[in-house]
Amino acid sequence: MAEAATPGSPGPLDSPVSPVDVVDLCADLIRFDTTNHGGGKSEGERPAAEYVAEFLGAHGVSARILEAAPGRSSVVARIPGTDPALPALLVQGHLDVVPADAADWSVPPFSGEVRDGFLWGRGAVDMKDFCAMVLAAVAGGLRPRRDLVLAFVADEEDRGDYGAHWLVERHPELFEGCVASISESGGYSYHVPAADGRTVRLYPVGTAERGTAHLRLTARGRAGHGSRPNDENAVIRLVGALHRISAHRWPVRLTPTVRAFLERTGAALGVPVDLSSGEAVDASVARLGAAGSLVLPTVRNSTTPTMLEAGYKVNVIPSTATAEVDVRVLPGAEDELFEVLDALLGEGVTREFVAHQSPVQAPVDSPWFDAMAAALVAEDPVAVVVPYCMGGGTDAKAFTKLGMACYGFAPLALPEGFPYRAMAHGVDERVPVEGLRFGLRVLKRFLESC
Repeated sequence: MAEAATPGSPGPLDSPVSPVDVVDLCADLIRFDTTNHGGGKSEGERPAAEYVAEFLGAHGVSARILEAAPGRSSVVARIPGTDPALPALLVQGHLDVVPADAADWSVPPFSGEVRDGFLWGRGAVDMKDFCAMVLAAVAGGLRPRRDLVLAFVADEEDRGDYGAHWLVERHPELFEGCVASISESGGYSYHVPAADGRTVRLYPVGTAERGTAHLRLTARGRAGHGSRPNDENAVIRLVGALHRISAHRWPVRLTPTVRAFLERTGAALGVPVDLSSGEAVDASVARLGAAGSLVLPTVRNSTTPTMLEAGYKVNVIPSTATAEVDVRVLPGAEDELFEVLDALLGEGVTREFVAHQSPVQAPVDSPWFDAMAAALVAEDPVAVVVPYCMGGGTDAKAFTKLGMACYGFAPLALPEGFPYRAMAHGVDERVPVEGLRFGLRVLKRFLESC
């Protein structure tokens, strides 16, 4: 008989929910090198996609492999629910991973090695762990109330042109009836100290994402000799624009997700939270300590210069100079941000989008969020589940175009002090094996109850 959960600890670690070990599944997926180099260059997702499709087929779920380009493969399947009147839920993850330099790693990055209680390898937390949990849930006889659409997609680690965005544009019929979606970057345990000395286990669930706008700035001026005065120097115009942009202090803008995070986290930690002004919000975030670091990037918009290019010879003033700026914008703040940004550019400087994906926001107070929280608390009775706005972005930006409420919910139990946020795209990426099994139980419980 499985050991009962005790207050203050995660639920039982020996409750079988699948005849297939989720750790073995995740290790198998890691061993497929699905490196996405960006710019359309990739090792390809096809072998991993075939593995996923064959696994689903072996467990009674028919799956399709779709390719936006040779080797750039995604898998989509639908599991009928017991109540066809309920709207469907999309469960989506990506099969590609970012590059890994083996010389920097303690283990070969595509070995899928288990060592010291962790499964090591590129993709262990971003996000072949979640893909493995979904497969293991299916193998465990998953019986959902509503239709589930499963999508294992390509190209998330670049722009999604060969994955989620392509599927949404070319095959929207595959997602018919889906009103919500779950995927990466939420539902993991985060240990934070409370005011009374307790350690609280927060589980942030993604209910929003900042939008991404990569901008190219072009300054134009009068070319000339470097030795002569020139008040139309394109380089100086560009540097001036970048200085104004980087020096601008964007005001605090509290979205529903960020407001709820601050209020609920403050209450759980016994820390006073004052949201009456920008200065008060900054002070409240600081008082939250480690928990404040989760919300710090999302109380404001951000505009960060990252690339520069100008000139071809030291004694020649060029007629143009360019820069690229990474812009992250909160839900509901795009019009304001671009109006201010245009005023900061100054004379002779224009902007254009290199990439543009709007912010994502799902309801915080919803049956979906409540069901996620209930599944977590059932396995960890002292869990404190809070909404969370992601500073970056995921494939939710594609699926929200189909009207879905998109949530970040890929549950994991993590040991205290584990540097989870350094794992994605980092060296020695790894996931705790028992935490992965915990995540499977939570996920299966949610999928069968929501």
